[in-house]
Amino acid sequence: MDNLQLLVDLHQDAQRQGPGGEEQTRLAVALSGLGRVRNLKIADIGCGSGASTLVLARTLDAHITAVDIFPEFLNKLAEAASRTGVDAHITTLAESMDKLPFMEAEFDAVWSEGAIYNMGFSRGIEAWRKYLKTGGILAVSELTWLRDERPEPLQTYWGQEYPEVDTASAKMAILERLGFSPIGYFVLPENCWLDNYYRPLQERFAGFLERHQHSDAARAIVETEENEISLYEQHKSFISYGYYVARKASD
Repeated sequence: MDNLQLLVDLHQDAQRQGPGGEEQTRLAVALSGLGRVRNLKIADIGCGSGASTLVLARTLDAHITAVDIFPEFLNKLAEAASRTGVDAHITTLAESMDKLPFMEAEFDAVWSEGAIYNMGFSRGIEAWRKYLKTGGILAVSELTWLRDERPEPLQTYWGQEYPEVDTASAKMAILERLGFSPIGYFVLPENCWLDNYYRPLQERFAGFLERHQHSDAARAIVETEENEISLYEQHKSFISYGYYVARKASD
């Protein structure tokens, strides 16, 4: 089993594959103003097992196309949607976020929580803009520096893992340059990282290592995750996910 499949195995039974929370998704919905609109079409890109998708389906009058490259995550979403009675509002699509089969101006909103880093913030926004109607909503959460000066270990780690990590002002400037008008921004609180993501992840480490006979590859993944968790716990006032809500301007 290669490293990618090991990561899928570690994360596929999780409610979410990154920091976030139902309250934060609802806040982004409120900022977007979408609650006043009927028969919405929304693309949730990089949805994982669908924590955000399920909130959107329960909150809005919408049909959501939930996109992820891993069918294992989408299967978990489909099970949860059926169990909670929102399956009629969700279509799953196993596809890469940089090879989407959508038409131009197909959607009223494009959502992506904690996933746009796979393409990069600038590249993802530029690529997905064409799928939105004029005036459509873009809502993405993105790793963001909270201070201009950062501790060296944190700067080094995230500089290697995600070179596009930057301040909120820099991200806002990118949105405006690429044809969006920012309408809302907030920072994910600590519980979105610890209670909703890192602690449940740590609880799965023992079973994950057991399933893979404590292989070198499995142990290396756990060590990397533990290092990231430790860095966050030590330096959480310097970094978080920023949630950006913006409207597509006229061409």
